[in-house]
Amino acid sequence: MIHTLMVLSGLLVGPAVTSDPSLDSVDSITIHAERVYTSTGDVLKNAVIEVFNGKIQAIRPGRSAPKGALTAASVTAGMIDLNPRVNTGMTSVEQSNEVQPHMSLEHSFDPFDRRLDSIARSGVTTVLLSPLDRNVIGGHAIVRKTHQATESEMPALEARPVIRGAIGTEPSQSNHPAFGRPDDFYSRRPTTRMGVEWEWRKAFFDAAIASRVPAREFPGAADLRAVLAGEKLLMIQAWATQDIRTAVYLKEEMAREGFGDIQLVVASAAEAWREPALLVRTGTPVVLPPHPSSGRTSDSALFAWDTAKRLTDLGVVVCLSAHGSTSNASNLSRQAGSAMRGGLGLNEALASVTIHPARILGIDDRVGSVASGMDADLVLWSGTPFESTSRVVGVMVSGELVLDPRGTDE
Repeated sequence: MIHTLMVLSGLLVGPAVTSDPSLDSVDSITIHAERVYTSTGDVLKNAVIEVFNGKIQAIRPGRSAPKGALTAASVTAGMIDLNPRVNTGMTSVEQSNEVQPHMSLEHSFDPFDRRLDSIARSGVTTVLLSPLDRNVIGGHAIVRKTHQATESEMPALEARPVIRGAIGTEPSQSNHPAFGRPDDFYSRRPTTRMGVEWEWRKAFFDAAIASRVPAREFPGAADLRAVLAGEKLLMIQAWATQDIRTAVYLKEEMAREGFGDIQLVVASAAEAWREPALLVRTGTPVVLPPHPSSGRTSDSALFAWDTAKRLTDLGVVVCLSAHGSTSNASNLSRQAGSAMRGGLGLNEALASVTIHPARILGIDDRVGSVASGMDADLVLWSGTPFESTSRVVGVMVSGELVLDPRGTDE
């Protein structure tokens, strides 16, 4: 008990909120947890979290729950999914050209998509929404909370700009060579993996040349130059080893040619375990997909059960994703549990769905951990997070209860 109080006194900051009468308003909520997992490696026992105006006002010791407080066995930060695959399908990507870095999902985003509500109730409070991976370069992704503050507004976060693209078979799906006269919209390149790689290299070379020859400027060239300058993050979907290799080689080639240093994240990196040295030497984070029962994912990639542990042990930053699944059997918390069964520790599993993605997006000053001053994005658990015997019993997004542990939510 003495050790617990010392930890609390050393780590918890914020005023003693019990003396602040303003916290008795409807905008204040008190939560008592047997354990608070902060995402930074600290576990606080018997803690009271005071929420006011959508923020964590303070955290203090409390052996028993204050009157009217919400209670939970455990509390964690709200989870963050960098690859939730929530979009409007084919209308989320402009297909008149395979390279569309200047487009944005903002143009087709549906704030009333019911999948967001389902994701929110599973404990995911922030998402990176990307266009469908049918173009080589699909455009800008957007960062949003999963619960809308009003009937017409979805809370936005000031995050690092992210451009999304893909390497593999998906960008060339439906395309076919035009022998003679083109007979439909998809009579075009690329039609192969090699063609997809060529489109990537040509896009960056053309953008770099256009900076010196204004007549060569094209829509999206400035966005690609911002990627080369490291001002915008580049997220590439690449399932198989050969595609992960291509993405990393593209980053290295651009640096070697003096064009710039691409800040790369590889999404859906199922076979990252095969050649992890590529990721280690370039400092490239990965977003892992759900583990299928067969072990095979898209592009016939083989996903090893202990991939998250292998990569984490080597120092690779690993994030997990539910990859669009809204079922209880394969949501994001289940992915963290699967990674733990593959050998990943609880703290590392928690970081992979909270603080790691927050840092990648540059929003870790607001979300991704439990501390005074952070957004009140919290998940309440019936037991230890991610254990098969535990479940999410409460979810708070920006201080608003999306899932009420008392069972009174609509």
